[in-house]
Amino acid sequence: MKIRYFDHAATTAVAEEVKKEMLPYFCENYGNASSLYDLGKKSKEAINIARGKVARAINAKPEEIYFTSCGTESDNLSLKGIAKAYRKKGNHIITSVIEHPAILNSCKSLENEGFRVTYLNVDKNGFINLQDLKNAINKDTILISIMMANNEIGTIEPIEEISKIAHQNNIIFHTDAVQAIGNIKIDVRKMGIDALSMSAHKFYGPKGVGALYINENVKFIPIQDGGHQEFDKRAGTENVAGIVGLGKAIEIANNEILDYNKKLLDLRKYFLQRIKIIPYIQINGDLENRLSGNINISFLFTNNKDIITELNKKGICVSAGSACSSGEIRTSHVLSAIGLSEGIARGTIRITLGKENTKEDIDYLVDSLEEIIKNLRIQM
Repeated sequence: MKIRYFDHAATTAVAEEVKKEMLPYFCENYGNASSLYDLGKKSKEAINIARGKVARAINAKPEEIYFTSCGTESDNLSLKGIAKAYRKKGNHIITSVIEHPAILNSCKSLENEGFRVTYLNVDKNGFINLQDLKNAINKDTILISIMMANNEIGTIEPIEEISKIAHQNNIIFHTDAVQAIGNIKIDVRKMGIDALSMSAHKFYGPKGVGALYINENVKFIPIQDGGHQEFDKRAGTENVAGIVGLGKAIEIANNEILDYNKKLLDLRKYFLQRIKIIPYIQINGDLENRLSGNINISFLFTNNKDIITELNKKGICVSAGSACSSGEIRTSHVLSAIGLSEGIARGTIRITLGKENTKEDIDYLVDSLEEIIKNLRIQM
């Protein structure tokens, strides 16, 4: 059975060009980058080349890029590292209620250490209110962290406006850009971003490697003990092959971003036209300031677990608009935050498009959904 994959916000396949670039660093150029002999120096050089590629992609300096194991680690290192470095200045952090758990749980951890956190609410489309942000700032505010693009509903936050507010108040601004890299052209200087998290497997790179940008003028401290890797900020033997893959993947994504977005937007428009054949549906989130490949859709009078199960039988991969835990459906914190009732959220799925998808795939998806939704509603 042919697999039709519509869950690119969860992960992507490693691009062939990326895999080719990585292969020599598994069994040929396998040296430890901390070693002084030539085999180790080759690995060190490869890391530095990749660091330069990441820096160029977001208009940063190579020495402002730190490699990590994933987006979650990047989020942890940025929030905890910055908060602890500036603790003498203040102990207040501002974020939003729709952040990724890596941010929300890092904030909870910091709260346990005596930091205070304000969680901004969002409107029905997932946007924070800039006046709410201004009102939340006080003399102890040291850090604002607002995601660039939401992983569930695709909402793109007004990052430049947020960074201006932060800097007018001498506050550091971090953004979780895990879903944005490869989908949004990012210039950290122009956008006023002080710290930014990313993960390679979201833009056709390998799993198990991420990166963190932190402006050279921003202080942060390491959160794990060990050696002197990554400028003494992130201890641990470097994942050389993974880092090489991340560098190649972001280089490709940056070069192809305009064509990639046009393709995804065309496919999304086609889906939204075709899906009208199914009654009692609801598209969640804003359709303008949104990731091009993101479709968050509720099928009223259904259950998303059943939808996903039936789609899987037809070789179709999508995800739920809520988290599955031990076979039970729990309403997503994002869907709750934008005001969806539990009943509507229960019938919500997330479809995220990618470069291998075609209109034929969309036709197969919509036709399958029409059949499945009809049968599920009859059963209910």
